Amino acid sequence: MKKTIVAALISAAFVQPLMAQEQAGMPKTYIHAGRLLADPATGRVETNKTIVVEGNRVADIRDGFVGEGKVIDLRDELVMPGFIDSHVHLTFQSGPTSQLDAVTKSTTDQAFDGVVYAKRTVRAGFTTVVDLGADPEAINALRDAIASDKVMGPRIIAAGGVAANGGHGDIHGYRTEILDLFRSPTLCTGADDCARAVRLAVQHGADIIKTASTGGVMSNTAAGLGQQMSDAELTSIVETAHRLGRKVAAHAHGTDGVNAALRAGVDSVEHGTYLDAESIRMFKAKGTYLVPTLLAGDTVARQAESAEWMPAAVRAKARTVGPVMIAALRRAHEGGVRIAFGTDSAVSPHGENAQEFALMVKAGLTPLDAIRSATVWGATHIGLQDEIGTLAKGKAADIIAVKGDPLADIRVLEKMAFVMKSGVVARAVTE
Repeated sequence: MKKTIVAALISAAFVQPLMAQEQAGMPKTYIHAGRLLADPATGRVETNKTIVVEGNRVADIRDGFVGEGKVIDLRDELVMPGFIDSHVHLTFQSGPTSQLDAVTKSTTDQAFDGVVYAKRTVRAGFTTVVDLGADPEAINALRDAIASDKVMGPRIIAAGGVAANGGHGDIHGYRTEILDLFRSPTLCTGADDCARAVRLAVQHGADIIKTASTGGVMSNTAAGLGQQMSDAELTSIVETAHRLGRKVAAHAHGTDGVNAALRAGVDSVEHGTYLDAESIRMFKAKGTYLVPTLLAGDTVARQAESAEWMPAAVRAKARTVGPVMIAALRRAHEGGVRIAFGTDSAVSPHGENAQEFALMVKAGLTPLDAIRSATVWGATHIGLQDEIGTLAKGKAADIIAVKGDPLADIRVLEKMAFVMKSGVVARAVTE
């Protein structure tokens, strides 16, 4: 069997339930689409189409309004493939109790919180997410429960976190004995130790690897936003992950850490706040994706002015980073860097993911390119382009609809009229 990254991502956790549904011979559903953007890559909006859904798959797309039996009337809506958010944290949400929650909530508590946030996310039109930082037991249980149709939520690609001891990804701001108790076993120091951490993360069920080459805004430590992992550590993480068929997403703000991650060969850079001309050259040369997370920057910049619960170290970084993230995306996009939609939701409230679109347009993307970043580009980024990202025969029945024209007003996407994920209605048009 070919050991490809795509095969690793399309895990048995959600492929097997899909196959079981297909074999059950479920009845057809006919979706009447007044306007249909089936493939955002083309940008072509067709009219008066019927999407035939059988089980969890698109069985056909036909001209006109046809079909008998179960019909969903979206003749007044624009129908599109479900969105992909390539950077979320589904098992928690930042707020006044965040620091206390981290040491009082069990993994079971976190998983149940994730059930709530997952439902909000899918009802907002996001049918696939990449979760880049959660307790492995909690997020893997949520991933598998959604894949088995036990709870409603988006398809989850779950990361295992590998980060530097004392860096972003470690725990900060508590007494030493609390730090020791809650420290992750996949923290590392040195190249060999980082290879061990990657192997352990994969053993614990990671679909991909998330690392942090720089400091982070939300880490409760005044350690800055520059490079925190060595080049040798980053290279070890990437090489080990790739040998095990996993992609690597690298949190990176400072220029030195962005470029170190790119040199190491990561598959995506998350945030990329202080990328420079050399960064753009390497992004293009290596085909690396930028996941800009503008909504997170916008959120923390606003919170820094009013949220009394925000620690002083976090507040200082938020005031610095938030305002410059849009400019970074503008430079990257103008430079031809590949872009994948991502929000860092949990920093911003879950279910508000679509607010990222307007910020991307503010950074210079066209509305269509912003939509592409959450569909066809996002699907290719995570290696699931044969499964999601467009609506076509044989692909997953991840279908959303909105009233109005998002190509003229991108904020239309902030209010879903209809959502179907894997053939199951998550938001009905009558709601």
